[in-house]
Amino acid sequence: MRKFDTKVQHLKYKVLREVAREAWAGRLEKTAIDIPKTIVPSKTPTMRCCVYKERAILAERVKLAMGGDPADPNVIQVIDIACDECPVGGYAVTEACRGCLAHRCEDVCRFGAITFDENHVAHIDKSKCRECGACAKVCPFTAIRNYKRPCEIACKVKAISRGEDNQASIDYSKCISCGSCVYQCPFGAITDKSFILDVIEMLKQGKAEGGVKVYAIVAPSISSQFTYAKLGQVITGLKELGFHTVVEVALGADMVAAAESRELAEKGFLTSSCCPAFVDYIAKTFPELLPFVSHSLSPMGAIAKYIKEHESPCKVVFIGPCTAKKAEVQKDTVKDYVDAAMTFEELQALFDSREIDITTLPEGVLDNASYFGRIFARCGGLADAVAEGLKEQGLTDFELKPCSCDGIEACKIALMQKSKGKLDANFIEGMACIGGCIGGAGCLTHGEKNKAEVDKYGMEAHEKTITAAISVLQ
Repeated sequence: MRKFDTKVQHLKYKVLREVAREAWAGRLEKTAIDIPKTIVPSKTPTMRCCVYKERAILAERVKLAMGGDPADPNVIQVIDIACDECPVGGYAVTEACRGCLAHRCEDVCRFGAITFDENHVAHIDKSKCRECGACAKVCPFTAIRNYKRPCEIACKVKAISRGEDNQASIDYSKCISCGSCVYQCPFGAITDKSFILDVIEMLKQGKAEGGVKVYAIVAPSISSQFTYAKLGQVITGLKELGFHTVVEVALGADMVAAAESRELAEKGFLTSSCCPAFVDYIAKTFPELLPFVSHSLSPMGAIAKYIKEHESPCKVVFIGPCTAKKAEVQKDTVKDYVDAAMTFEELQALFDSREIDITTLPEGVLDNASYFGRIFARCGGLADAVAEGLKEQGLTDFELKPCSCDGIEACKIALMQKSKGKLDANFIEGMACIGGCIGGAGCLTHGEKNKAEVDKYGMEAHEKTITAAISVLQ
């Protein structure tokens, strides 16, 4: 029974699971960094130079699984001691260099970084190279290669560089907490902080006499996860953990679709506010476009706000695919409504920390939203929902011209065009992850099949219109 895409995810899960077990048992203080005995490495190192280094790396993993440094608000963190196996990076000449006479690489280098030895083999002076890539483009043997680290390739906002000791370094003035680097790092040296201990504490207090109810709000992309079980069994599993009620964030998406369609018709141009990484990217890279960002809270924020206003006192925990949600819940506009955010990876760890085999559970019911709210999980779903919102509210005089951006690079192109007045669209649906939320870093699985699962889940919705879904909230 395979639950994860990669072994790195499985390693991360094991640490989270054991930290959670210790917390449930009351054997773990949040200020302590004791490694649970069940995950102490063996005396024989598996891949590092010595067992002592493995223990040091594991201690850092445990620390981040316990929430990390509370004074550091940044969600994505580098475990420096684990980041030492990737090549230094940059352009280098490989053995494919034939020592040709053309020397095209030398001709195009504007910085004098290319020299040749007595065999005419090229060499690059790193102190002069500016990594423009011109030499690699003209080499007839493709003998010059750019050895970029996986995290640098994954980060499309160029927030990752090499630190003083050649470890990955994150520029938080650029980082949008999307987690692409987390998923792509083959050593697990970059990870997201977990707030699983906060969730466990809420659930413990909720079970105590006089404790407040804890609501789980689940992202619609959950329909593409936990493929080894049925969705209804996942819902029952959440209640077994101690959650009072499970509510679809897709219902919040219905609320947002209705509000954004009205706002769009009124203003004439809008960008979506659903993806926190996309909104953060606008704020950090295109601040002049911030006035065009929808004033709606994200679906998570919208449904959590409704719950807090109608069911307080209570606690609300978001569960989804997104590491950026952990940053969003710290924002002043959201923190009063959402008490913690966790990923599907962390939910799996919670289930197993309590020995809950969800495949043995009866199926619960999750039916709060419409088809249109549920398809927010994949790229293009929000634009479809806004079109439906305009139709249902009689705003058909407004001609919707959407631009659905699949990944942050597509978002960059659309925002650049808008900033230069060249965008032939009046609504930008921005999704930082490829595929949309179904491609989030906190997913158990990633792949094209997830889109089909989301669409199937949408078709199973009892409510067929946005209006019908949100009417129960009136």
